[in-house]
Amino acid sequence: MELHTNNSSGKKRSAVTPVMVVLAALIIVALAVIGTTVFMVDETEQAVLTRFGRYYTTLGAGLHFKLPFGIDKNYNVPTNVVQTEQFGFTTIQKGNTYSYKNGITRESTMLTGDLNIVDVEWIIQYRIVDPSAWLFSVKERQQTIRDVSQSVVNTLVGDRAILVVMGSERSIIENSSLEMMNENFRQFNLGIHVIAVRLQNIVPPAGVQAAFEDVNKATQDMNRLENEGREAYNAEIPRAQGERDQQILIARGYASERVNRARGDVARFNAMYDEYRKSPQVTRDRLYLEMMEEVFKSQKNSTLIDKNLDNILPIKNLTQGDR
Repeated sequence: MELHTNNSSGKKRSAVTPVMVVLAALIIVALAVIGTTVFMVDETEQAVLTRFGRYYTTLGAGLHFKLPFGIDKNYNVPTNVVQTEQFGFTTIQKGNTYSYKNGITRESTMLTGDLNIVDVEWIIQYRIVDPSAWLFSVKERQQTIRDVSQSVVNTLVGDRAILVVMGSERSIIENSSLEMMNENFRQFNLGIHVIAVRLQNIVPPAGVQAAFEDVNKATQDMNRLENEGREAYNAEIPRAQGERDQQILIARGYASERVNRARGDVARFNAMYDEYRKSPQVTRDRLYLEMMEEVFKSQKNSTLIDKNLDNILPIKNLTQGDR
């Protein structure tokens, strides 16, 4: 019984033949060759291929082949994805919700041009445009991006007053930051292009928030009073100018009237003088009669007595006084 059992065991061990071992080894080698030869590139990526550790070529989306066993290596780079870096705050994702966390003062606290302290939060969005430069030019890529961005924003904020940074020149700072960052990244040959810079919250530090609000309120009151004064100015000046123009027109009309009247008097006098030269006595009598008519025209119930009329008996006026 024992001998039969040993023979049966010997037959079982002899079932794994050398051919099977070789076949299994070939299958394993084939799988290794296939696994290290074929690779896929996504639509949002480009693949950088190296041969013996040196850059060889860049491939687009699709199925590609390479030399096996590590001779060629592929590095898939997301060139069509817009990537974002946040400064002064961070966004935390919990499931389908996002929470905002600020207070990274090392990045956000800055000194303005008028020696005030301000907390600036901003984001940059960029795309990788040169995958080989992105992989091989700079070792600490993310830190370089953050350092350059922080340096540029600090420089622009430090050249301006705090109220300007918080108000009128936000867009100017964003556009200038975009240009300066791209110039720096081109010099570093980082292989990226910044497509947007967005300033988020710009506020004074918590310790001086109340004082700054008082200053801001005083500034608003000053602007309000200036606007009220400007409104009163705009209301009074046109009215005064209108009155001035009216007085000028009245004066000009009066001057024209006096000049025309004087000219008429001169013309009438010249005409009268010409008549007087032709017949002095007649003209003298006519002027006398016209003057008397003008003097006594408005006088009613009047008696005219000429002391030179000696031949006329004076007659008592019976229409007045006692009879």
